[in-house]
Amino acid sequence: MGQKKQSAMARDSVDARYYQAVPPRSLGERLTVAARDRIYDDFIAHCRPRPEDAILDVGVSDVVNDAANMLERKYPHSGRITALGLGEGGAFRAAFPAVAYQRIEANRSLPFADKTFSIATSNAVLEHVGSAEHQAFFVRELMRIARKVFISVPHRYFPIEHHTAIPFMHHWDATFPVACRALGKSEWADERNLILMSRARLNALAPADAVVAYTGLRLGPWSSNLLLFIDGTRAS
Repeated sequence: MGQKKQSAMARDSVDARYYQAVPPRSLGERLTVAARDRIYDDFIAHCRPRPEDAILDVGVSDVVNDAANMLERKYPHSGRITALGLGEGGAFRAAFPAVAYQRIEANRSLPFADKTFSIATSNAVLEHVGSAEHQAFFVRELMRIARKVFISVPHRYFPIEHHTAIPFMHHWDATFPVACRALGKSEWADERNLILMSRARLNALAPADAVVAYTGLRLGPWSSNLLLFIDGTRAS
């Protein structure tokens, strides 16, 4: 099996396993939808997209439900979105026919010239790229191909860990792997699958003038998500 197919299968597996923790019509799904709706509001407030702006959405899901693919569900000018994913995207294409979909390979340069897009965004992707080096590369690539960058990730210090539904134990490096193994979820303790994100970790990936803030379900330092906003137009 080739590396490209393995990467696609790995991402599809991550998507499917994540949404097992938020089954349809559950309280978890309703909270996830509420959090992502607020992330979308912050995306609009920070990026201020115009109808003519070209937007790149990196790392869309081929699991299609009320919690997935926030931008495609809500943005009124979907024909201006280009979406990237690791798989064939069959379910995604069927659900969002106006959106241009392109398959990519993990941790490779994006197939676009510098500043092709007005805005590049990703939601719940950065924590899955596999290493700190890959995270830094991911952020640099989005900065290269877009004038503005908006990234959102699950927040480590939300009381419930997003992927496993384990409470509190993910706040400490020593306890999360133990809890994952005890509950049969050991794959999530592997940083190749999940890097728990804090404000300090997100700040370390960002230029000095970037904005790092809470988003999603707002609970102060225990908010559900974090955002990173980089405005490259300030230097223009």
